[in-house]
Amino acid sequence: MNRSSNKASAPSRQQVSASRLNEAVERARTIFAERSLRFTELREQVFAEIAATNGSIGAYDILDRLSDKGTRLAPISVYRSIDALLDAGVIHRLESKNAYFACRRHEHDKHGRPIFLSCERCGSVTEAEAQGVFDLINEVARGQSFDPKVKFVEVSGMCARCAVKPPRSGGK
Repeated sequence: MNRSSNKASAPSRQQVSASRLNEAVERARTIFAERSLRFTELREQVFAEIAATNGSIGAYDILDRLSDKGTRLAPISVYRSIDALLDAGVIHRLESKNAYFACRRHEHDKHGRPIFLSCERCGSVTEAEAQGVFDLINEVARGQSFDPKVKFVEVSGMCARCAVKPPRSGGK
């Protein structure tokens, strides 16, 4: 496992407000209860670290943050919690960064699939339904006699907030 930190999970990233974090934790707790799943203390801690970031965060960054707060864990414990959070649908994985972000949507269309918009400058991640994108992927794949297993699409670029700001010195 590569322990390198990625740009999207840097500690300097903007943190979400306490009220927004509490709301996210309560929503996750409700989803776990509705699905008869256990929202253990460790799962809550891992979820809170993911939800506290405005973008995505890697598993080892979560481990480091929990360690900084006095919780010593083996990486497998964090990964097991991440798996449970993914299965419950309260977080998503950015494949391109091997990082995780909290689902901030209250409802998902049961048949829709998300598109993830990831800002290269600030690291923020936005989730949106874009069924038309998946319909087009399926159409193109069928034309090639190919069976796609696409669950989501990631798009990197620049968010509206960063697009109006001048670039940081020494960076993009």
